[in-house]
Amino acid sequence: QVQLVESGGGLVQAGGSLRLSCVASGSILTPNRMGWWRQAPGTRRELVAVATSGGSTNYTDSVKGRSTISRDNAAAAVTLQMNSLKPEDTAVYYCGYRNRYGDYWGQGTQVTVSS
Repeated sequence: QVQLVESGGGLVQAGGSLRLSCVASGSILTPNRMGWWRQAPGTRRELVAVATSGGSTNYTDSVKGRSTISRDNAAAAVTLQMNSLKPEDTAVYYCGYRNRYGDYWGQGTQVTVSS
């Protein structure tokens, strides 16, 4: 089992920045990937950004150039820095972790961007 503890999120004005952090504990195995997904009301959960334990990253097109994901493998932690936030970034953001045994999710943190 893997437990994920998220921090960050909140209310910010359009154009502002937020930093989301997530720390994993439990059966941390490599290789793995950690990242952030988001879900707005009435929509499906979608990938925001993900980083593998090998160092590769991937971003959804809508956040490229505005967000940076970083990992600390020793601490089993991942951070997402989001800049130039837009109202359409409003969603519940979930930290996700995948290893060879399955997918694990955090409880989610609300990000609200006001116009």
